[in-house]
Amino acid sequence: MKKIVIASDSFKGSLSSAEVAEAAAAGILEVFLECNIIKLVIGDGGEGTCEAIAGHLPCEWIKAQANDPLGRRTNVKYAICRRSDGPVAIMEMAQASGLTLLKTGELDPMQASTYGTGEMIRDAAARGCRRFIIGLGGSATNDGGTGMLEALGFRFFDKDGGAVTGCCGSKLAEIAEVDAASVPEEITDSTFTIACDVETPFYGKDGATEVFSRQKGATEITEGILERGMQSFAEVIKRERGIDLAAVKGSGAAGGTGGALYAFLGAELCKGAELVLDAAGFDEALEDADLVITGEGRIDKQTFVGKLPSSVLKRAAAKGVPVIAIAGLVDLDKEETTDCGFQSIVPIQPHPSTPEELQAAMRPSRTSSNISRTISTLLSSLE
Repeated sequence: MKKIVIASDSFKGSLSSAEVAEAAAAGILEVFLECNIIKLVIGDGGEGTCEAIAGHLPCEWIKAQANDPLGRRTNVKYAICRRSDGPVAIMEMAQASGLTLLKTGELDPMQASTYGTGEMIRDAAARGCRRFIIGLGGSATNDGGTGMLEALGFRFFDKDGGAVTGCCGSKLAEIAEVDAASVPEEITDSTFTIACDVETPFYGKDGATEVFSRQKGATEITEGILERGMQSFAEVIKRERGIDLAAVKGSGAAGGTGGALYAFLGAELCKGAELVLDAAGFDEALEDADLVITGEGRIDKQTFVGKLPSSVLKRAAAKGVPVIAIAGLVDLDKEETTDCGFQSIVPIQPHPSTPEELQAAMRPSRTSSNISRTISTLLSSLE
């Protein structure tokens, strides 16, 4: 093969998109020594999205502090792109509200808050930014974006007129009224483009809580409480804003943060993968390519609903370029892997059977070597 394009998401908790590309390239060169390898840094709204977009633009990196999901101060970073029409902030909420900021025993979507994401937005607004590109994904939260809104100056009240503060998943059902009078103009006058990594609605059978809360530490009991809270808050939004978030794709992204941004700040919800692929020049990179390699940490049914590998596949297929996908874990049955359109979907390791094995398998050095080995073996079979 003369030209291979690598466009993989990060392997969450192990390797960044850039590191996955380096490992895959090493595997390619074991088989095709003179191959032209195009390595694109990519994301779909979750971790790595900010770097993926900012990496293709002249940006300044900003360091700040914000609350993590449990209210502890943590270091965050985001990018500012200086343009003739004003500075644009490029950030991802996982920096402040991400799952990877918590240890396994700390996961608790009842208490986790998006407050730190609001603090990042405020910090960028104080630096003159009035346009925001925000990647949603990889969050530890299921608070409907209320923590973020609270940090931005929105105030919440219960049915008796009492203030609801310290917003988190467990307090959603208490909210009966939202007051935007204290939100500063620099926020209300801003425009928000939101990169979503899923098309999940705010609530319901395929909504944020039902699909993702267990990954964030919810139990059967707390999942029910969270879902009722999301439905209750959605009713408040429908009554006050005239918006039915059950019908808005992506409103459930990051535990409902997408819906909060859409309903209260007029945000545009976009497929994160499409936004990043455009910024990275993916379509141009496909010219004369013999193969595309994509992937993410876990490939399952959600992969085909707005995730990066499915967007890569769609674009590559339109130009007749075959695509292979790799993952730390593949949770699909044989029929699903056969009929999905990929030339191959390959796990880079046997399925870990215990938490200890999973932790060992996610060590960056092991993940990197596993990717290189998997790619080398796969390409050797295609010669």
